[in-house]
Amino acid sequence: MCVFVVLPPAAMLPLKEKDKPIVQKLLSAGCCARCVLRFCCVNVQAAYRQPQQVGLVLHSGHVTPPDSTDENKSHDAVVSETPEDPPSKRAKLEPSAAAAQPEEDAAAVVDLKDDESRVCVVCLGILQELCGPVQAVKFCFILQHSCWLHVKKEVREKGLVLDKDDVIQVKEAFKWIMQGLVAKELGGVAVSAFEVGVEFTHPQSDTDCHFLATTCPDCFKPTKNKQSVFTRMAVVKALEKISDTKFLKHYPCPPTQPTSSCISQDIQCLHVSVFIAGRYNKFCRSLPQTPWVIDGERRMESSVEELIAAPILSAFRADGFNFSSSGREDVDVRTLGNGRPFAMELLNPHRSRLNKVEMKELQETINKSSDKIRVRDLQIVTRDAMSRMKEGEEEKTKSYTALVWTQKPIQTEDIAFIDDIKELTLDQKTPLRVLHRRALAIRQRVIHSMCTRFLDPHHFYLGLKTQAGTYIKEFVHGDFGRTKPNLCQLLKMDTDILELDVESVDVDWPPAIPE
Repeated sequence: MCVFVVLPPAAMLPLKEKDKPIVQKLLSAGCCARCVLRFCCVNVQAAYRQPQQVGLVLHSGHVTPPDSTDENKSHDAVVSETPEDPPSKRAKLEPSAAAAQPEEDAAAVVDLKDDESRVCVVCLGILQELCGPVQAVKFCFILQHSCWLHVKKEVREKGLVLDKDDVIQVKEAFKWIMQGLVAKELGGVAVSAFEVGVEFTHPQSDTDCHFLATTCPDCFKPTKNKQSVFTRMAVVKALEKISDTKFLKHYPCPPTQPTSSCISQDIQCLHVSVFIAGRYNKFCRSLPQTPWVIDGERRMESSVEELIAAPILSAFRADGFNFSSSGREDVDVRTLGNGRPFAMELLNPHRSRLNKVEMKELQETINKSSDKIRVRDLQIVTRDAMSRMKEGEEEKTKSYTALVWTQKPIQTEDIAFIDDIKELTLDQKTPLRVLHRRALAIRQRVIHSMCTRFLDPHHFYLGLKTQAGTYIKEFVHGDFGRTKPNLCQLLKMDTDILELDVESVDVDWPPAIPE
């Protein structure tokens, strides 16, 4: 037996028999037709662009798509039966058609036609009457999580395999619905460098996710430029962390039927973001990578991020930016060699393109603005290309040079054995100096190789090639035994680090640009 969602002829979408119990669960929970499609993992965009009056056909014979020339049959499935097949069962859109079927067949009718007076418990009306592009609000994730738990038990009982990531997201469904409608209104004109953001609110459920702040407090921490701790990403992170049992203690499953739809709060028309990449060197030991603000008070007058961003924002006339990099160095650490890869997303830029000569001039402007930093390989990249910077985050290697102090006098032969140590595995408990912003954990990191250069009886240079994410300072001084083994244990004396330089970050991105 197969199950079909009946749409216009060009978009006949087969659902498997296994979907029937999920469909029935979702309908009884108060889901709209489009959310049923999402939870059944239908990723055909045309399905979401159809009117909401769609139905299911349950049949046990051969299905022939409707005749595209017969407008009166465009929403019905035409069933061709052979004598040896059992009688077909179909659920039609019209209530009268369903009622006219024999009693034994009526039980098989599953009607996906939306009740216009009922607001969907999952999308809160966004995919009913409020379809708009790109942006959904945070509470949709709470409700979707509840509905997911509602069907997960049924899925397990039926022996089906379905991952949460397979479910089509609300924002994707609106985009699929609205792109065609907007293009039609614009006469088929495509505007590629332009985006529309729609913000929805739903006062009735605005506090629904607040219980997560109690159950997962580490996911909701104040951040700069955020009016509320209940951001989309914070809610998603909390939902990934909370157990099903704990969630169900605080939130009904299936969700309570809402009495009102979402409200379209704001619509913004923006230029699409422009993405800039490059590498930077930092030559100063009193310059943070990002603005250093503690308890609302700024500690340093500038940062790497600001020195790079100011000329770029001016050149592209952007309203703002997001800065990211391949790792970060401490305020007192220099970054030498080929530099550290970085990327910037320019928000609502009023200029979207610079030619190669202009990009070269922009790079020179940044480099002349300060002797504390220098950039190279400055270029425009795509959004997809930016992911290259984060690929293999744990696998990439970094090289360092540290100036080490020893409590006891040393000679060259006392440190020579360090050069022979290879692939040294460390157990590093979260350092005390970052414990306020990083979770307490023990992380294994590898030092691939080391080399030493004697300086005087109490100082030597230590070169290291390590796995990304290794805490070098803690390896040198031991961090009160929180990093094991450490240099103090290897030398059997107290040691400390006086200076540290990043010599290379081994990420082959962005592409080098010849000088």
